[in-house]
Amino acid sequence: MQEETVWEGTSSHVVRLGTYLLCLLFCWLVIPIFIAIWKAIELKSTRYRLTTERIRVTTGILSKQTEEVELYRVRDISLEQPFRYRVFGKGNLVLTTSDESAPTLSLEAIPRPGELLDVVRKHVEHCRDRKRVREIDIDMS
Repeated sequence: MQEETVWEGTSSHVVRLGTYLLCLLFCWLVIPIFIAIWKAIELKSTRYRLTTERIRVTTGILSKQTEEVELYRVRDISLEQPFRYRVFGKGNLVLTTSDESAPTLSLEAIPRPGELLDVVRKHVEHCRDRKRVREIDIDMS
């Protein structure tokens, strides 16, 4: 089966709303304007990509770093919607995984997070069924 991109996006500027407001308040100093621009570029350079096989998070402005987590490694998905995000229809998807390099993967301030949660869950189950992978929790107490 060919790997296809299911969803792709970036974080909303709502994440940096406090920084932007603070920079606006002190814009007469000029330097906060450059700080706000840098933070906006930094925010938009973080890309989230969900495919039928994995989740890929690419960060960085000049130097790029990519973290990939195979979908069958996702153990749990939770949705967080702080008030300031809910006002703008955004939320965080937090994925708990069995991946050693990324045990927790957070997709911050994404649009329509409830819909994306359902899409991720569906593709995780489909990927597990296709690879015949099951997660077993063993309590050693």
